[in-house]
Amino acid sequence: MIDLRRLAEPWRRWDVTVRDLPLGLLIAVLSFVPALNDRGTRLGDLPARPFDALAVVAIALECLPLAVRRRRPAVCLALVSVGFAIDQLRGYHTVAGVALGIALISTAAHLHRHRRAVIAVATVAYVLLAVALDRRGAAEGLLGYVTFYLVTAIAWGTGAWLRRSRAAEAALRRHVAEASRTAERTRIARELHDVVTHHVTAMVVQAEAARYLTAAPDRLDHTLSAVTDTGRRAITDLRHLLDLLNPDHGTDPAGGSGPAADGSLRIGEIHALVEQTRQAGQPVEYTAEGSPPETAGSTEVAAYRVVQEALTNALKHAHGSRTTVHVRHGEKETTVEVSTDDSGSHAASPGGSGRGLAGLRERVAVLGGEFSADRRAGGGFVVRARIPSGTSS
Repeated sequence: MIDLRRLAEPWRRWDVTVRDLPLGLLIAVLSFVPALNDRGTRLGDLPARPFDALAVVAIALECLPLAVRRRRPAVCLALVSVGFAIDQLRGYHTVAGVALGIALISTAAHLHRHRRAVIAVATVAYVLLAVALDRRGAAEGLLGYVTFYLVTAIAWGTGAWLRRSRAAEAALRRHVAEASRTAERTRIARELHDVVTHHVTAMVVQAEAARYLTAAPDRLDHTLSAVTDTGRRAITDLRHLLDLLNPDHGTDPAGGSGPAADGSLRIGEIHALVEQTRQAGQPVEYTAEGSPPETAGSTEVAAYRVVQEALTNALKHAHGSRTTVHVRHGEKETTVEVSTDDSGSHAASPGGSGRGLAGLRERVAVLGGEFSADRRAGGGFVVRARIPSGTSS
């Protein structure tokens, strides 16, 4: 099948003046066809006159300016109007008279400044033309002149409608683009919060623990190694996010931990996240039911972020408390439950500023799921999420 868009692409690369010229040339050629002589507009109904040199000038003034009807609309309308006046006053009545309507539509559609002034000047010029025709013996009458003026007004109104439609469409595109940019900034801000908060919290907890391990070099070395590994993971994840802001900044999408720059999630990332939290000194029990899809999408990324935020809060507000992570992958949905008791060094609480939990609630809601973060009756807190898998793609 022929792709018309590909065929038209070279034509679109030409300058707009070159693309607008063929219409004017076509009308000019038709004006010289003998069968169409005296078939044009007959404002004033003056007796027909044979073509002469001035007729050629009139046709040229009416047709050739159409080449600049988008580039110089006011100039186009002025020249076409002069040619039309000569055409009618001399009685040529050529087909080129249709160029006046085209010029009116184009001027109304593409003129951005002094529109009212152009309308006023055109109206005065039309009145003067009507008076000149009447003095030359035209039998048109007032009703005929008013009718023709209304026809030209309709042509102008058509162009004005096209201009407003284009402006509304452009405004809509700008609104959609701005909304898309805002949504992308919000998503990146949420990812930055998830990545930085989790990794930095783990590093702070590990560094605090290292202060008390100076008498145990082996354990101190292990703790400091964990801090280093966590810092490297943070740098890798931040590089992935930088790829979203700068597509030219290349990274290896297979490296690092957590969701990659394209938002995908690799199998086993939640397990790696749990291991990292254990290295930070948090006792975590992890169980998983079912198998995530080979190519995880929005559902699995959201599940990962729920676990990440819950473990981050456990490290900050219930360090050392027993934490359980349970993830179940079903055919229609993925459920996540992370609970922490209050047996650690801090009182259990669902989280600090709440920005991370609010972001998770929004993320899960967009996917049509449910999210909650509450205190447990027996102490501690629990985070639950139910995420439909229908949008995971």
